[in-house]
Amino acid sequence: MKYVIIIPDGAADEPQESLVGKTPLQAAKLPNMDAIATAGIVGYANNVPKHLPAGSAVANMSLLGYDPNEFFTGRAPLEAAAQGIELGPDDWAIRCNLVSIDNQIMKSFTAGHISSEEAKELLADLQKATPESELEFIPGVSYRNLLLYRGTPEKRAPFSMETRATPPHDLTDKSVGEDFPRGAGSDFLNDLMSRSLEVFQNHPVNNARIHANKLPATNIWLWGFGRTPQLPSFEKLHGLRGKMITAVDLLRGIASLIGWERVEVEGATGYTDTDYQAKGQACVDHLDSADIICVHIEAPDEASHEGDVTAKIKALEAIDRDIVGPVWKKLKSLGDYRILVTPDHPTPVRTKTHSHGFVPFTMAGTELIPDEHTTYDEPTAGQGLAKPQGNELMNHFILK
Repeated sequence: MKYVIIIPDGAADEPQESLVGKTPLQAAKLPNMDAIATAGIVGYANNVPKHLPAGSAVANMSLLGYDPNEFFTGRAPLEAAAQGIELGPDDWAIRCNLVSIDNQIMKSFTAGHISSEEAKELLADLQKATPESELEFIPGVSYRNLLLYRGTPEKRAPFSMETRATPPHDLTDKSVGEDFPRGAGSDFLNDLMSRSLEVFQNHPVNNARIHANKLPATNIWLWGFGRTPQLPSFEKLHGLRGKMITAVDLLRGIASLIGWERVEVEGATGYTDTDYQAKGQACVDHLDSADIICVHIEAPDEASHEGDVTAKIKALEAIDRDIVGPVWKKLKSLGDYRILVTPDHPTPVRTKTHSHGFVPFTMAGTELIPDEHTTYDEPTAGQGLAKPQGNELMNHFILK
């Protein structure tokens, strides 16, 4: 028995005026997803409880069958796990974006999609300007980086899980004046952000970017802090050996924590220019050596963050053509199987940010009795199987 989960991140959306009242999923040409809906069932699930942050950390944990009310302890620790970083009982991980802010307006939560090499150079100089021995900046991919706080029983972190910080992707084109970290330890975090402003100003990396008509990284933005969660292994829960295909550290981290192997794909960027065909082929190639494979694609989410409905539709069509189609064809040739296609959370193009709410799913395969639906989109899913708690969907997907 083989299982595949395909996650078009942030694909769920609202009807668009520019699409004559259709959602991007309705407007896109998705023959393979529609064929899965015809051969199987459609429905909708809510992966993010109202009291938890609307984002990929909570949503993907829930989607993979882990109740976020029990297991979610912050986003950054998941990304730390992706890099093999172990956190002690008094340690914290903090997400550290490089951003572009101008006159208190968030111009870019990615610092114009700064390169990993540029980010590494900026953070190295910020580390030199940080005398606190308990603090360590960890370069990641592009704008996505980490700050570690190595605490001790004698010197615990000044912040807590009650400290609040707005994700920068929620602030695109908005004023940041009321959204700096707040609560316990916020002075400490805000001082670090101010320090980065001084280090980055007139930095050679930024001067070169400005000269090339690119946005500079004006400062760091700290958010998503927490401690490592204790997740039971997926194999222990379901008896299945898993693999994860993704270009995003958050999903790599979840995979590491639940005991899945990570498959790195050349050309996978975590952006709209990712190599969709290579990701689809990687899934096909690894099906023989895994019981369950998850293919995560960030592109629809990135297009939504940029408010680009055309790019979102293009990404969805590429996922359908280059990933869903070849993977489903391979699955059917192997015997018993199930395939699930579902976003983690909605990311409306209109708001350019993650939101709470239901997402549509479709699944087909062994011992699944088809329903009457023949298309995969939000309105159709709203008429199908309901899973108000998204973490319950996995038990419906996996054949017991």
